Amino acid sequence: MDSETDDLYPIAILIDELKNEDIQLRLNSIKRLGTIALALGEERTRSELIPFLHENTDDEDEVLLAMAEELGNFVSHVGGPEYAYTLLVPLETLSTVEETVVRDKAVESLGKVGEVLSEQHTVQYYIPLLKRLAQGEWFTSRVSSCGVFQTAYPRAPPNLRAELRSMFQALCHDETPMVRRSAAQKLGKFAAKIEKEFVKGEIMTLFTELTQDDQDSVRLLAVEGCAAFGKLLDKDDCVQYVLPIVQKFAQDKSWRVRYMVANQLYELCESVGPELAKQDLVPAYVKLLKDNEAEVRIAAAGKVAAMCKLCNNEQSVGQILPVVKELANDGSQHVRAALASVIMGLAPVLGKAATIEQLVPIFLALLKDEWPDVRLNIISKLDHVNQVIGIDLLSQSLLPAIVELAEDKHWRIRLAIIEYIPLLASQLGVAFFDEKLGSLCMGWLQDQVYSIREAASTNLKRLAEEFGSEWAQTHLVPSILGMAKNGNYLYRMTVLTCLALLAPFVSTDVCCNSMLPVVLSAAKDRVPNIKFNVAKLTQSFIPLVGSAVIDSSIRPCLLELNSDPDSDVRFFAGQALATIELQKGA
Repeated sequence: MDSETDDLYPIAILIDELKNEDIQLRLNSIKRLGTIALALGEERTRSELIPFLHENTDDEDEVLLAMAEELGNFVSHVGGPEYAYTLLVPLETLSTVEETVVRDKAVESLGKVGEVLSEQHTVQYYIPLLKRLAQGEWFTSRVSSCGVFQTAYPRAPPNLRAELRSMFQALCHDETPMVRRSAAQKLGKFAAKIEKEFVKGEIMTLFTELTQDDQDSVRLLAVEGCAAFGKLLDKDDCVQYVLPIVQKFAQDKSWRVRYMVANQLYELCESVGPELAKQDLVPAYVKLLKDNEAEVRIAAAGKVAAMCKLCNNEQSVGQILPVVKELANDGSQHVRAALASVIMGLAPVLGKAATIEQLVPIFLALLKDEWPDVRLNIISKLDHVNQVIGIDLLSQSLLPAIVELAEDKHWRIRLAIIEYIPLLASQLGVAFFDEKLGSLCMGWLQDQVYSIREAASTNLKRLAEEFGSEWAQTHLVPSILGMAKNGNYLYRMTVLTCLALLAPFVSTDVCCNSMLPVVLSAAKDRVPNIKFNVAKLTQSFIPLVGSAVIDSSIRPCLLELNSDPDSDVRFFAGQALATIELQKGA
């Protein structure tokens, strides 16, 4: 192949692949654009590859999405910021396509490219591009333009900024709801880049108009701007402009708008300050907790702990907790699950007395909920309560419910309990743990679900780390060895796993004389899975025992397994023998 043909090779490959009917092949070729650009060099990437990509923007959405993403990271391939403007042409086309995710990614990439342009190139290429998008015939280009202003405005010379604000104002009044929706969504980010004197005047006027739009899809996106404006404006201006809008939105006829308010309310409370939040926004929040729509109650319930932090105990107990008690029995399991995920965080806020009196009954009710996710969310946060009321009260009130859940019919509940056991054990102490939870931990080793048995084995290892070698030798090893002859091979395999995990935590004597013989005897098991697990797990014992034990017990066993009829058994036996040789060499 001559040099000229060789130079064309990457482009030729790309042309062939992009014409292929196989979408996966076309997608893979787009994802290799960086490699192709490196092969071509910066000059040919600018003069050949970028124009070629621009001509091939009529493809499946998945391919175009990958192209839009790749071009955002292409500045170095075209020669750095000096030539970054060459990427704007294909990105402009991609930002006008019908598929939303492609446009969004193209706008994101336009932002990356715009940030590295010089002021000259911003005026010469970027702002004209923005104008074409903002004044495009199709709504898709105008929608995309809304996300470009935040990059263009701070880099534009002062004489062009008024024009840019005027263009954005036109988009806020566009006849197409999708355009107004995009303008409402991007207004807060645009406002963050504008001089402060224009925020209070022009931008707040636009914001107010968008919050009064006939389309609820526009209003709900305007809600997102409330928190953004709350951070941009002075406290007094925030109270004057933003607070009345939030209070109005909290009672909006569209549940989707109220949902957005519930999601944003805590951030707004931070903006106006705790005093005004208590006075003006907490009553609105309580109404959202009682909303007719479950989706709104879900969003509001998820903010319970955060909102109570803003209030004093009197307001929390008097206004919010009565509604929380109702939500604990809500007809929607999703509402109860959202509440359960955060309610434990109320304990540090309310303190010991209020937690015992007000919260513990709610915790117990949610721990007995029929929906598994509700119980899981409570279990995962129990340590928050322990820090406040202490382990004695926790064990008296909540431990019986935890023990009941340890045998729950849903395996994910049992799994969540197992994962929490080491933390609970460290708080309960050895004596209490042995009396109340020890038998549970051993019982999980014979659970019907593999994930439970696996987690139970790891749990015993973590308990050995917590309580020490002597405790593990006394309380764990004898019980585990007693299960070694179980008739179910799955349980016998779990025993082998446990012994391998616990071996580093017991004395050499216990390891060599009690645990290792049981493991090696399993090499004669009739089930091949047991035998190859013996071969695998002996590798855990090799560093823990002396060379005499290896030569007299482990090596003969592995040599026998190395001639087993089963190929998997032979493979793992070979690996273990290789480990022995490596240790001897070291």
